Amino acid sequence: MMFFDLPLEQLYTYRPERVEPDDFDAFWGATLAEARQFPLDAQFEPLDAGLRLVETWDVTFNGFAGQPIKGWLLLPRERSGPLPCVVEFIGYGGGRGHPLDWLTFSVAGYAHLVMDTRGQGSAWRKGDTPDIETDFSNPQYPGFMTRGVLDPRSYYYRRVFVDGVRAVEAARSHPAVDANRIALTGGSQGGGITLAVGALADEVAAVMPDVPFLCHYRVATELVDSAPYNEIVHFCKIHRDKIETV
Repeated sequence: MMFFDLPLEQLYTYRPERVEPDDFDAFWGATLAEARQFPLDAQFEPLDAGLRLVETWDVTFNGFAGQPIKGWLLLPRERSGPLPCVVEFIGYGGGRGHPLDWLTFSVAGYAHLVMDTRGQGSAWRKGDTPDIETDFSNPQYPGFMTRGVLDPRSYYYRRVFVDGVRAVEAARSHPAVDANRIALTGGSQGGGITLAVGALADEVAAVMPDVPFLCHYRVATELVDSAPYNEIVHFCKIHRDKIETV
């Protein structure tokens, strides 16, 4: 069991020290511009999942570098007009699984798009999207936290965050979705992706992160020795000359 490093009252108002490279905005602006050079090509294939109250589509759209990303779209069968949509991102190691895993929002009356996380989906729910690396990378500790970590251009989560932005755009492209009412959610890794995509995507109406990780890495690696932050610690133990780069 890990302990918090601050009293609860201070955690309510805590804001991490911000270390932002001078080219941060330019980097992400260029990253998104590069991604949008590829057509979104969002495809929604109807799927009979045996559900009486929910309609299901097998989703494919182009994410980072035009690479295909899978997902599910679920809609309430009884609906009138375009619906507000919840775009959901998945926790570490999980994939999109089956439509039956994702019924809460659609039976509550919302459109619901679930994005498969590239390269993941073999730990606790199956995934269907490979992580196709198009740039140089580096040796990594098993997992995803250090994949491509020595260069921001090749870092794994750069690709994931771009996929997330394109997932929002895919949701907007569906005629049953109200493009002005898109909310984001996810737990743990999904919560961290929610925060990142909420900052990068255009005109998101709401973000609902649940216990997000991918936040304040440096403090997290000093505070806990549990996975997946310990992937970074193990990597730095072996590559001591790369600690500042990481």
